[in-house]
Amino acid sequence: MSGWRLLLTRPAEECAALTAALAEQGIHSASLPLLAIEALAETPQHRTTMIELDRYCAVVVVSKPAARLGLKMLRHYWPQAPAGQAWFSVGGATGAILAEHGLDVSWPADGDDSEALLALPSLSDSINRPEPKVLILRGEGGRELIAETLRACGAQVDSLELYRRSVPDYPPGTLLNTFRSERLNATVVSSGQGLQSLRDLAGADWGELLELPLFVPSPRVAEMAAQLGANRIVDCRGAGTAALLAALRKYPDPAS
Repeated sequence: MSGWRLLLTRPAEECAALTAALAEQGIHSASLPLLAIEALAETPQHRTTMIELDRYCAVVVVSKPAARLGLKMLRHYWPQAPAGQAWFSVGGATGAILAEHGLDVSWPADGDDSEALLALPSLSDSINRPEPKVLILRGEGGRELIAETLRACGAQVDSLELYRRSVPDYPPGTLLNTFRSERLNATVVSSGQGLQSLRDLAGADWGELLELPLFVPSPRVAEMAAQLGANRIVDCRGAGTAALLAALRKYPDPAS
């Protein structure tokens, strides 16, 4: 039995799946979702972009919600995806959703972040053509680094926002009460926005959490955590379950 007792902060559906995976490894967890996913209503821009999907040589999907919502639209407008179109995902969990639909999708073997995706040779190869066009499927305000880097490489980049994230409304003291009642000894966040929501929810109790291990998905979020005063930051180099389990194995178990 592991000594880890983790606070999970992902959207509720993802927390449930991660809780089950951790339990199989003898790891206790408690869920306090700090992000809720709300699908955006379809707009004329959504319809036009999907109808003209074959204009893009590559499609980049940045998250699991973007994959699920994007596939829903794809099935409606394109029962079969445009031939020869390359798809990319930030992370293997998102990629698996796309691959199950039969898409030709690639993702980084190491690292579930924008930087790892941008380093993929296959992504560079996909835009190595005259006037390349790339579509990014994402949530509101997501992952500008990808778009900026691809534009710097000469690609025309369009983004289609499919959902928005919101913070559930919890009573004051909920976070600290959860830590105490569940005897938790570490926190897991899966995004920069989730980290900021954690800080906002903690309020005046933030200082009591700063000395606990904080598991984050990328160097970018690790830097954000350091700026917020966290002292024991563990970069999992990925937001998926496998990346978290690998980081937990490397970091000293509290029970040891």
